[in-house]
Amino acid sequence: MPLPPNVYDAEPVPEAARAEIERLLQSGDLFRYTAPENAPVTLLETEFAERMGTRYALAVSSCSAALFLSLKALDLPRGARVMIPGFTFAAVPSSIVHADCQPVLCEVGENYRIDLADFEAKLPGVEAVIISHMRGHTSDMDAIMALCDGAGVPVIEDAAHSLGTTWAGRNIGTIGRIGCFSFQSYKLVNSGEGGILITDDADLVARAIIMSGAYEHMWKKHKARHGENSNDLVEALERWQNRLPLYNLRLNNLSATIVRAQLPEVPRRVRDGRRNHDLTAALISESPWIAVPEKLGPEERAPDSLQFNLMGLSDDQTRAFQAEAAARGVKVQVFGLSADNARAFWNWQFIKDLPELPATRAMLMRACDCRLPARLTPEECTEVATALTAAAAAVMGDAPMIAAAE
Repeated sequence: MPLPPNVYDAEPVPEAARAEIERLLQSGDLFRYTAPENAPVTLLETEFAERMGTRYALAVSSCSAALFLSLKALDLPRGARVMIPGFTFAAVPSSIVHADCQPVLCEVGENYRIDLADFEAKLPGVEAVIISHMRGHTSDMDAIMALCDGAGVPVIEDAAHSLGTTWAGRNIGTIGRIGCFSFQSYKLVNSGEGGILITDDADLVARAIIMSGAYEHMWKKHKARHGENSNDLVEALERWQNRLPLYNLRLNNLSATIVRAQLPEVPRRVRDGRRNHDLTAALISESPWIAVPEKLGPEERAPDSLQFNLMGLSDDQTRAFQAEAAARGVKVQVFGLSADNARAFWNWQFIKDLPELPATRAMLMRACDCRLPARLTPEECTEVATALTAAAAAVMGDAPMIAAAE
């Protein structure tokens, strides 16, 4: 029996980064504002904005920091209600609490996407929305933007898992007013920690730049992407200097260098990640006990993991499936059954008056998560799929679906 593939190691840092990393280590020039111009962080911001097609980018210490700064840059009043999907990572509601705002949770369906009826019902009284494209699954952005634009509510896209994903040909992260991305170790681009926000709004990014930690006149080293007029940004930065608190959430030059070297790899990782996901999803969908939700029509995904729902299994059978998969070398996380899971909304006990979301809870109790990085080969993905379907068969045997559902 072949060894199961290692799905946890990241790809190595590209050779292109090695010389610059060595120069930084020799010089000790790790702070983003030390160099008079063109520091690695500044270059990353320019290159990322160009790749995404936006005017501005601001690199920060994490995607959570980007979400927090986005909320602060919107200048929301204390206690403002900010809506998020009930299926997201705990850092998202945490960023809202950190910004002195109040999370409002809406239901998510079996396909991991926002329940639009519940979203629309809860939108009145909401002052901002964070759309988490959780695990890279895109909700109906046309419907969401129509509702939010009609209500005058700004949208922040939490695109931590969605670098390389498009919706109707537009890059995810560019549809709302602000887009936030992650460079944490399990994301498409990995610097261990790090994040970046993008926008076309000069006043908004100026506020975020200053609050990120551009003290005194450090903000002068920020600029729009190549070919863009920076006058709007300069005027906004001059307007906000010394008027905002500093939270010091900056990215360092070493992390930026590691990210920059991986940006040319993004198209290849997107292509291979999509191949791996679609191959594995097709194979496990042959099991009567496993269902992989279809993508929405306008969505072109860039997946680096696999999610699927177990059908007709009890809690005990679901735990048995996890054990059987693990015995075959494939670790499966069930969001709602994993102890203290940070993606299960009922564990966000820091939220006052935490609501009940029955549809989201039911989904999370059978929603499974499996690492599936782009570096895997099709043969390795087939091994993962075989382990998953064999685990389901070992637990359920020949039991008919109707009897199991009863």
